[in-house]
Amino acid sequence: MAPRFPFSAVVGHDDLRLSLLLNAVHPAIGGVLVRGEKGTAKSTIVRALAALLPELDVVPDCRFACDPANPDPDCPDGPHAVGNDRRPSRLVELPVGATEDRLVGSLDLERALTEGVRAYQPGLLAAAHRGVLYVDEVNLLHDHLVDLLLDAAAMGRAHVEREGVSVSHAASFLLVGTMNPEEGELRPQLLDRFGLTVQVLASRDVSTRTEVVRRRLAYEADPAGFAADWAEADAELAVRIVKAREELPNVVLPDTELRRIAAVCAAFEVDGMRADLVVARTSIAHCVWRGANTVTEEDVEAAVRLALPHRRRRDPFDEPGVDEQQLQDAMQQAAAELEEPDNDPDDDPDGGEAPPDSRGPDSQAPQQQPQPGEGKAPKEQAPAAPSSAFKARLLQVPGVGEGAPGRRSRARAAGGRTIRSSIVDGHGLHLVGTVTAAAPHQKARGRDGAGLRLKGEDLRLAVREGKEGNLVLFAVDASGSMAARQRMSAVSGAVLSLLRDAYQRRDKVGVVTFRGTEAQVALPPTSSVDAAVARLRKLRTGGRTPLADGLLKAHKVLTVEKLRDPRRRPLLVVVTDGRATSARPGHDPVQDSLKAAALLANAGVAAVVVDCEHGPVRLGLADKLAVALGGVCLRLEQLSAERVAGVVRATRAA
Repeated sequence: MAPRFPFSAVVGHDDLRLSLLLNAVHPAIGGVLVRGEKGTAKSTIVRALAALLPELDVVPDCRFACDPANPDPDCPDGPHAVGNDRRPSRLVELPVGATEDRLVGSLDLERALTEGVRAYQPGLLAAAHRGVLYVDEVNLLHDHLVDLLLDAAAMGRAHVEREGVSVSHAASFLLVGTMNPEEGELRPQLLDRFGLTVQVLASRDVSTRTEVVRRRLAYEADPAGFAADWAEADAELAVRIVKAREELPNVVLPDTELRRIAAVCAAFEVDGMRADLVVARTSIAHCVWRGANTVTEEDVEAAVRLALPHRRRRDPFDEPGVDEQQLQDAMQQAAAELEEPDNDPDDDPDGGEAPPDSRGPDSQAPQQQPQPGEGKAPKEQAPAAPSSAFKARLLQVPGVGEGAPGRRSRARAAGGRTIRSSIVDGHGLHLVGTVTAAAPHQKARGRDGAGLRLKGEDLRLAVREGKEGNLVLFAVDASGSMAARQRMSAVSGAVLSLLRDAYQRRDKVGVVTFRGTEAQVALPPTSSVDAAVARLRKLRTGGRTPLADGLLKAHKVLTVEKLRDPRRRPLLVVVTDGRATSARPGHDPVQDSLKAAALLANAGVAAVVVDCEHGPVRLGLADKLAVALGGVCLRLEQLSAERVAGVVRATRAA
């Protein structure tokens, strides 16, 4: 096996290197989330970290790496013998497609089937205790694994209750994840568990890119020789980490800097107190790493840059990161709050009131004279500001699919919860079902010992069910029939709410718009919901309503996407009032629309029509379109989960 690429040989990525080193010095920081485009050496530098971590003292023959100085009293391998072993710190990788058994552990099948005893086989959480748990493409991790990871990260312990096994063991680890934001974002709960976050981009500097290629080619030509050339530099870093850990308890965090940390976190309006704790720990680690023993403003500012970017997002569609000007303003605001305020009213002759406007209370700003042509409605209108977003109701694809992991529709999955056993269909062995099927035949098979006698017909497979992500394609009517800015504002707000829901449920999304004489693909199907929001906010309106063209364009997009990803089921959301006022010469626009809808229905596309018709007289055209699509029709106000829940509560109360 070739040696890993040396940590010291990585070119650039200063923030990432610093984040990993600070966590190596002070593991209580909580780990690192590495966000970046593909091909930026994210995985390479994370895997190289393991060689720098200090060796561990462990109890001999303990599978859970208990510390001899403070062994876990509830360790499944206890009581422990007296002794001490040393071994390198581990970097344990959690594959995206891992099963629940592989993560938390399960019944030892070999001993259960041969000896007839219930014994626990540890999982990856046990292997990562006192080490590093690394998840590549962490944003694609199955939801049920995320839940288990959250529990272990929060409590520092893993609890296993399954198949007759009840075990609890220590699971304290440094969590490091890498992800490409183009493939979707993380759940907020898991995002907050990462202490620091770093955005990694490929350098645009020619000299830097040249050096990256030169070192990579040298490593591929002679991995052992390349690693040997950088061994001394890595060894110096490892020694520095050990010394920094020893000095960590001696670092002083003055009350002034602690108040500065609280003031900055308050200025950024982060949720909870975890951010304050992470910034404080990171400041201490940064202080000791630079060789000082008292935390200063320099350490706090460096910590804020790394600890707050992923915590300041108030909305899933906010841009991640900390704006430099915003950071400087927050630091200045914090510095001002640290100064003793002067509350003497005698110092303010005006009683603290602001000076009046120099124009006087009755003065007004000069009115701009109307220009010729103003007041006439243009054929094309600028984008309307979206109305307030809301929590959207769950829209699902009927039936049970087998698509990509997500949180929308029901699906058979290799990693979901086990619901039953099956002879012909399933993923992995269903132990209880297998043992139950074999038990009645043991006497007939001549069993005379502890072992279980099995035959092929006894084997049962586990049928698991989870949730899948879908392709949610929005077909949005941007024509003049809905061109009233107030109405289009409500429509935009509703679509943004549905997009937020798609983001949270890990769907791929696409946007088709139709107005004027044709339909266009405003956004091809993508996992980047941020891109969909950006396109929608630039949506211009006006013109006639080519509804049939919009449906045909949606059918074409879904047909192509099915060839690319046949297992991902589509959900078409048509946002329209149902009017059709544009068609090819000699064609009936209404009939063309119904034919296009029937084409989608025959293709098995699940559809939802969002009826945007308003006014005292309703034509019900959206209902007819929904019938032709074989889907459901919802009024715009029915998309709100809170409003629907309120109606249900009122109905029950009545």
